[in-house]
Amino acid sequence: MRRTFAGLCRWHGWIAGLVALAMGLAFVPPAGAAEPITVFAAASLTDVLQAIGDAYKAKTGQEVRFSFASSSTLARQIEAGGPAQIFASANEKWMDYLQERDLIETASRVSPVSNQLVLIAPADSKLGDIAITPALDLAALLGADARIAVGDTDSVPAGIYAKEALTSLGLWTAAEPRLAPSENVRVALAHVEHGETPLGIVYATDAKIDKGVKILGTFPPDSHKPIIYPFAITKGNATATVKAFFAYLTGPDAMPVYERYGFAQN
Repeated sequence: MRRTFAGLCRWHGWIAGLVALAMGLAFVPPAGAAEPITVFAAASLTDVLQAIGDAYKAKTGQEVRFSFASSSTLARQIEAGGPAQIFASANEKWMDYLQERDLIETASRVSPVSNQLVLIAPADSKLGDIAITPALDLAALLGADARIAVGDTDSVPAGIYAKEALTSLGLWTAAEPRLAPSENVRVALAHVEHGETPLGIVYATDAKIDKGVKILGTFPPDSHKPIIYPFAITKGNATATVKAFFAYLTGPDAMPVYERYGFAQN
C-alpha cells in the first residue's frame, strides 16, 4: 500500500506539474507582442502623434515609439534601412520617393489630414494682422538686417510650401536673400519663439501649440500645393499589430485629436 500511495503521489505531482506548465504557457504573450511599433513622422506632427500614441497605449497596452524629423531626412533614413514600420510625411514628394523605390505598402497609403501655411512673429512683436498678398513688403517688415525663419526650401516640406507661396505671390525674389533656412519646421518655429528672427513661415498647427509666437497672416490656399500628410506602412511591415495601430492612427478615433491640434480632416 505504501508503494502504491507513493506512486499515486508521484503521478498526481506529474499531472499537477503539467497543468501548471500549461497554465503558464497560456499567459505567455505571443512573440513580439510587447515590441513597440516604430513610427517615423514629420516634425510638425510631434505633439498630435504623441497624444494619439498615448491614447492608443491606454486603450490597448501597445506601446508606440516615434522618431520626428524633416520628412526628407526620415525618407532617406528609411531608404537606408531605418527601422520604421509606419511613415507619416508632411508632403506627397517624400512619400512618392519611397513608393518609387518600393519601400512602402502602396495599398496602405492614405492622406487623412491637412494643414495651412502662416506667417508668424514673436508673441511680443508690435506687428499686427497682415494681409498676405502680392503687395506685401517683406523688406519693410524685416528692417535692415533681419531674416525670415523657414524650413529648407529645397528639402523640408514647410520650406518647399513657403517657396511655392512666395513665388506664386511674386515675393520670392525679395524674400530669398532674407531667408534663414532650418533642418525642419520646428527649428524654424524655435528661431521665432526665441526672438532670433522677427518673422517665420510655418504651419498653422505649429503656431497654435507655441505660446511664444503669434500668427500675423495665413497664406492664400491657392498660393501653394495643398498641405496634406500622406501616411503609409513601410514595406514588409503590414503585420496585424501594425495594421491595427495604422487603422487607429488614420481613422475616425484619432480625428478629434488631430482637430484639437489644428489639423483639418481630408
